[in-house]
Amino acid sequence: MALPRNFRLRLAAALCAVGALLLLAAVPAHARTITDALGRTVDIPDDVQHVICSGSGCLRLLTYLGAQDMIVAVDDIEVRRRQFDARPYALANPQFKTMSIFGEFRGHDNPELILTLEPQPQVILKTYTTSMGYDPDELQAKTGIPVVVLNYGDLGVQRPQFYEALRIMAGVVGRQDRAEEVIAYFDSHIADLEQRTADIPEDQRPSVFIGGVAHRGPHGYQSTEPIYPPFLFVHARNLAGEGAGKKMQHSDVAKEKIVEWNPDVLFLDLATLQLGDEAGGLFELRTDPAYQTLTAVQQSKVYGLLPYNWYSKNYGSILANAYFIGKVLYPEKFEDVEPAAQADAIYTFLVGKPVFPDMNAMFGGLAFEPVPLTQ
Repeated sequence: MALPRNFRLRLAAALCAVGALLLLAAVPAHARTITDALGRTVDIPDDVQHVICSGSGCLRLLTYLGAQDMIVAVDDIEVRRRQFDARPYALANPQFKTMSIFGEFRGHDNPELILTLEPQPQVILKTYTTSMGYDPDELQAKTGIPVVVLNYGDLGVQRPQFYEALRIMAGVVGRQDRAEEVIAYFDSHIADLEQRTADIPEDQRPSVFIGGVAHRGPHGYQSTEPIYPPFLFVHARNLAGEGAGKKMQHSDVAKEKIVEWNPDVLFLDLATLQLGDEAGGLFELRTDPAYQTLTAVQQSKVYGLLPYNWYSKNYGSILANAYFIGKVLYPEKFEDVEPAAQADAIYTFLVGKPVFPDMNAMFGGLAFEPVPLTQ
């Protein structure tokens, strides 16, 4: 006979509490203290061997550190099989798809599932705790497992937070040297991009617009980023960013405004292809009479870019897109760059494998190519 629902709920809560007490009792005598991104002081074991990564992008950072083999389970986004996937860290680690699940994506953890994992994680690493998912203090209390919070940051004004996240995570998993290598890698490539284009006079910089940018899902061509990082790195004149605030990361621009701007070069975030053949940015560029008036459309100056907003920011794809954009806008400054090879060099360093061909194939081979505007 099935047990009443309220009894089952009380039993699960009791088991969770008992498990937490047992885990607390098992904390080793040799421990150390980590200060996380929220300023919380968290006691963790000296020698951490097993972790889980909760929240958007958290497992990506662990992969950058080469410590992905330390995870004992994944959130449910990692086991999904879809037509499109623009996460290089996941493509480089297909074993994630067969691992145990500890909760739902975007940080919606399941304490009861976590307590059933074998081996048990010694630390839970967690991103985006102020905007979504399980409260870190409550999760720590329910599981008895230390929760270390990270600020995912970005490659713009929040680059210091991104670097801090790498350093905090590295301190937990013992990959401090690798964290400094990754930080130096981003700094050197961003400096290289900026140095190649810094001396180009303002009046010689083509005007640009990117449409179809993903933001918690796919969008049509009016979806853009006023402070699109690859444009910033190569000093492109992003028309959507003129007069926009430095923190305005996403915007929907009126189609009439795009027509009025008539940018010299257009880019298409291929995330928009998720909307299907009869919708999305590519379909709109091909069929909408308003877009047909744009000079860049008429001259076939529309280029496909890798999606980078895919379970938060794929930092390697930001760099890869920037090198391709630089090659399109200023070919004489990027004569030594072959964009696909550059992308694979970036991915090999960050995630351990050259995954550009696999990812590009999912998006119809349109990445780093002129987009065909006839059907």
